[in-house]
Parts: sequence; C-alpha cells; structure tokens
Amino acid sequence: MTSAETGAAAPGPERVRLIQNEATTEIPVHLLFRDEEEGAGPGSGMASVFGPAQVPAAATGSSPLPGNAPLPGLARARQGSGEQPRVARRPQRPAAKAAARPVLPVDPSLAERPAAARSGVLAVAAGAVGLGGCGAGLWWAGLVPPFVLRLARLPVLEGAEPGPAQWALLAGSGALALCSFGGLGRGRTGRAWVVSLFGRYRGSVRRTGLVWINPCLKRRRVDVRLRHWRSAPLPAVDAQGVALRVVVLVVWRVRDTARATLGVDGHETYLRECVEAAMARVFSQLPADAFHGDGATLRNAEAVGDALTRLLVADAAPAGLEVFSAQPTRIEYAPEVAEVMQRRRIAALDMRHRESVLTQVVDSVEDTVTRLTLRGLVELDETERKALVKDLTVAFYTGHGDR
Repeated sequence: MTSAETGAAAPGPERVRLIQNEATTEIPVHLLFRDEEEGAGPGSGMASVFGPAQVPAAATGSSPLPGNAPLPGLARARQGSGEQPRVARRPQRPAAKAAARPVLPVDPSLAERPAAARSGVLAVAAGAVGLGGCGAGLWWAGLVPPFVLRLARLPVLEGAEPGPAQWALLAGSGALALCSFGGLGRGRTGRAWVVSLFGRYRGSVRRTGLVWINPCLKRRRVDVRLRHWRSAPLPAVDAQGVALRVVVLVVWRVRDTARATLGVDGHETYLRECVEAAMARVFSQLPADAFHGDGATLRNAEAVGDALTRLLVADAAPAGLEVFSAQPTRIEYAPEVAEVMQRRRIAALDMRHRESVLTQVVDSVEDTVTRLTLRGLVELDETERKALVKDLTVAFYTGHGDR
C-alpha cells in the first residue's frame, strides 16, 4: 500500500490544501443533476402537420451557445475548485408512444418496368412481306382471277390447284401480315401504354412515334404529362368548428404507370379523395380568422399549402402519383355562416381601428401637455391639468373622426 493510499485511509488532524486560495461553495444536488429535457408542448399535434415547432431562445431563458461554450446537459464546475464538469444524470423515462401514421402498403410486383416494343418501320416491312406472300400463294394456287393477272401482267399457271403447300404459304403469310399490322401503334409524347397479358402486368411502353407491340397484349393508355386539378368548392371545418368552402389547386403527374393503372381503381378519383382527407387534417388545426389577436390562421396560404403538399405526397406515392404542390386558391365561409362571420370581421376591424386612433390621441395629448408645461407657457394645478387633458382628448379624437 503506498503512502498516498495510507494518507487517504487514515484520518489526519487537518486537511492539507493543494490549492492555497481554494474557495468552495455548497451547491444543491438537484441543480447538478437537473433534468433539462422538455416535454411535448400543447402544440405537438399541430407540429405534426405544419412542421416542427421552433422554440425561440427567449422562451428557454438561454441565449444561443457560442462555439466554445459547454454542451447542454453538463453541469457547471465550481469556480476555483479544479473540478471537471459533471455529466447530468437523467432518469430513464419510458419512451412515449408516438401516434405514427400507418404506412400505406405497396405491391412490389407493380413497379414500372419497360415492356418489349419494336420499331414500327420493321413491322411495316414485315407486314408488306406477309401481304406479298399471300398474293404469291393465291397466284400459286390459281385463285387469282384472270383479269387481275392480266392487269398485273402475270402469267397464268396451267393446272394450278390449291394444295398443302399453297395453303401453308397462305396461312403463314396471312399470320405474318396480321401480326405485323395488328401490333402497330402511334406513341405520343406525354402518353404511355400499360400492357398486360391475361391480367398479369407485362410492362410499360413510353416510346414515341410508330411502335410495334405484341397484339396479344392488352393495352391501357395513361397520360404522364404534368397536370393540374382545380377542385370544386369542397366543404371543410376550421379549428373552431366553422363551416368553410375551399378551392384547392393540385399540380401532379403519373410517375409509376403500373401502380397508377393497376394499383388503384382510378388514380384521379384516388387523388381527389386524398385531397379531401388532407384538407380535413390541415384545416382543423387552425381557425380561419383571428378576430382578437395576431395568431396563426388559415389565411397564411404558404404554410397551409406546404402542409397540404406534404400530406398529399405521402398519400399519393403508393399509387404511383407525384404531387408537386397543393395550394388553396380560395377560402371562404359557408353560405349559412358567411353573413354572421362578415359582421364579426367588420366589428373586429372597427375595434382595432378605434384602439389605434385612441392610442394616437392619447400620445398626442401627452406630448402637447408636456411641451406646454416644460416651456413654461402654462402653470396648471391638478384640476386644471385634468380639464386640459379632457378637452384636448375630445378635440383630437373628433379631428381624427372627421378624416
């Protein structure tokens, strides 16, 4: 056992100070191990729709940390004691079960992939060869009328009769011509085909121009251009339960043709229903108007549009749809409450105007009385001062009212 350990074990008459000017201060234990975690505030529900809430520095009672500041969660060391910063011990709390939105299922077999397609020029050439073979088979079998042979300047075969060879040539040439011309199609820019065989997805064709596709496959044409959908006035309810009528403009396109065609029963109908569902979530978080304050309202079209867009992007992705923006173009009250809410809005505006005018009048009166007193133009006692303030207030307020 070393001398240092012996000295630590045996109590001495007095404690030897390693630092002569050491000064210690008693600090409550609960301050050293204080839990600085903040619980979920009352606005956690709206943060899930309108994005994460930003807490200002003044609300937490601390200023932004500089580059060399200690990390939060470390207790401050006692000054002059040489003590290292202590890590605050936080009690283990059970993890809160967040109400996460269920993820919509996606069928992995319905991912878009290119289908087999050939150039239409080759199909036309093959069809011409098939038609030529059919004509040669008819001539070989003697089934061509004599006047057609004379017009075509072809010799007449004596004793020509249909046989197995002639019928085989006719069948093969006819099948080639039918298959070649039957699979021709005109691919347009911004359009695509979704092809399937006996209900099974075989691929998508996005080629343009003259295209040949297997004629045995079933084709469904899909518009993949950038489109916008302007809704009719849709019913909605704000946070105060007031009925609204909202018009929404959605900019979208079909990104995955397989999911949009085979994954849902009508992707346009699905998009409309997603818009109504997103509106019900977003518009129920805020009031339409703040009559007695400057709080957040649904009149902030940018914030409301961003929240709608985020919800629609998440809901439309499993259906192969890509939503670029969803903006409310008109928010108005329902006809049954429009007149009442209009009167309430006018009353609120009139009240704010009166408060503003009254504030200006009081400031003007105060400034006038102060100047008169400081310059020694008048000497007023308390009664005369109150009378002057009253007269000036009436005069200034009347003057503001005549404007």
